[in-house]
Amino acid sequence: MNEDAINPAMPQVISKKKIKQKTSAVDLLQKLLIVLVVLGLVVALIFPLIQLVIVSMQDRNGDYIGLDNFVKYFTTRSLIQPLFNTLFVASVTGVISVTLGFFYAYALVRTDIRWKSFFKYVAFIPLFAPTMMYGIGLVNLFGNNGLITTGFFGLFQGVDINLYGPVGIIISLIFYTFPQTFLLLIISLANTDYRLYEAADSFGAGTVRKMFSVTLPSVKYGLFSAFIIGFILSFTDFGAPIVVGGDYKVMAVDIYQQVVGQFNMSMGATVGVVLIIPAVIAFIADRIVQRKESSGISSKSVSYKIKPNKLRDRLYFTYCLVMTGMIFALIAAVLAPTFVKYWPYNFTFTSEHYTFKNVIGGFQPYYNSLFIALATAIIGTLMVFFGAYLFEKSRFMKTTRQIGYFFSIIPLALPGLAIGLAYIFFFNQAEFAIPFTNMSIPNPLNGLYGTIWILVLANLIHFYSVNFFTATTALKKLDKEFEPVSESMNIPFYKTFTRVTLPMSLPAILEMMVYFFVNSMTTISAVIFLYAPSTRPASVAIVDMVGAGDMSAAAALAVIILLTNVLVRFGYEFLTKKIRDRANAWQK
Repeated sequence: MNEDAINPAMPQVISKKKIKQKTSAVDLLQKLLIVLVVLGLVVALIFPLIQLVIVSMQDRNGDYIGLDNFVKYFTTRSLIQPLFNTLFVASVTGVISVTLGFFYAYALVRTDIRWKSFFKYVAFIPLFAPTMMYGIGLVNLFGNNGLITTGFFGLFQGVDINLYGPVGIIISLIFYTFPQTFLLLIISLANTDYRLYEAADSFGAGTVRKMFSVTLPSVKYGLFSAFIIGFILSFTDFGAPIVVGGDYKVMAVDIYQQVVGQFNMSMGATVGVVLIIPAVIAFIADRIVQRKESSGISSKSVSYKIKPNKLRDRLYFTYCLVMTGMIFALIAAVLAPTFVKYWPYNFTFTSEHYTFKNVIGGFQPYYNSLFIALATAIIGTLMVFFGAYLFEKSRFMKTTRQIGYFFSIIPLALPGLAIGLAYIFFFNQAEFAIPFTNMSIPNPLNGLYGTIWILVLANLIHFYSVNFFTATTALKKLDKEFEPVSESMNIPFYKTFTRVTLPMSLPAILEMMVYFFVNSMTTISAVIFLYAPSTRPASVAIVDMVGAGDMSAAAALAVIILLTNVLVRFGYEFLTKKIRDRANAWQK
């Protein structure tokens, strides 16, 4: 007999009752931590951005004027011209950088040339230097008294490339963006399916036809992503235009002059908001394209097989030598004047530029940068990795975690200048007015303004997203059963995190720390508005030295930053090798 027939009311009673799962203290702690991480992102990212938008809708007196600033910006030729200049410079840089990066990556992946490891490491060197360094090197080569402009000081016929302006900015930005585009394209070229080439060979396609019918279509998403990366980096860069821009004004410099030169905070905020828009559009387009690229990779793909071709190898080897020579020539152009008395008039050897005796602050800006970079690397890595762990591995509060995930990727589309500006308007406010009332509330974070910790926080948010993706990628590779098994054994999540997740993710954690450190040492855009005289970082000190005409001391400080970052990178390589050897030891 059917049980429902015996007691028909029973199933309805059961279905209406919700079985509530008991929440332990550890579960509550996990939920609380998720909320705290999301709240931290709201306070450090969302609130400052809202304040930036609010200020862009105010006049100089702080009165609300709606979109008048934006109307004035887009209808005033002198105000909008930097936008066109920036779009031009970023577009040209993106195209050239992608072209150079593509052939360099092609040489390392698709040919049988020698010194591949050497060429690969050399290509990454520009990553470790502040962007001002490329400008300084170009001034020493192509400036008014540059080595090439004067034909090696009169020995030969000189060449004037009209450096100061778009030419200088574009060349500097190409050096800056080349490693990023090269890195993306080397991955795209390595992932191409060799079966496509076999099919092209069966139809008798030649080298050029295979390039246009197979190679370029198969890496089109990588090319687009590389262009977008080059475009965004160039669009938002401040260091190169300030050194070699001359009278050619771009948006990054325009914001600086509006805020620091004219104290026009509202127009500075307006330009800051405008600066975000193209970066956000480019970012969204890049995310869509990356999704298409990842869905096009098949598990049945066959790796590319390099066929012998001496002529091809010689051509690409020569190309790599030329590119490497250009990078070393630029570094040499920065390095040489730091060891002579007064470039280019007195070539007596000296090392006094490295003492920074005649420079305001001496070595202090370098020590400040070291502290900022170390603090950002340690605090940032812990916060980003733990936040990523909570969003990725927790089973509680799905909607809150998704919101936190969305907030975590927002900084990827934000220029550093916009973050710096937003921080001025948010942290410098002693109190906030409550809308539609005459009341206000004090700003508990106002004490951060003017301290070194606001620089750490700005860097942490500026470089948050890339490290967040690194952390989530590493966490996705771990077995999903660790957390459920630990929970079934009543092991708290924090013990699983410290005893299992952290040790197994150590290479990714070290990579995050190095990324935070290197970028915090070289960045200028996010911190240019936030430093105090006692907390001035080295990158800002370089800009000040260039402005004061002390190019040799500026070059010396740039060289010290470069060497520091290279040493940190070597330390990372050494540590990760030790970790890999130790992890593989049990297999021997």
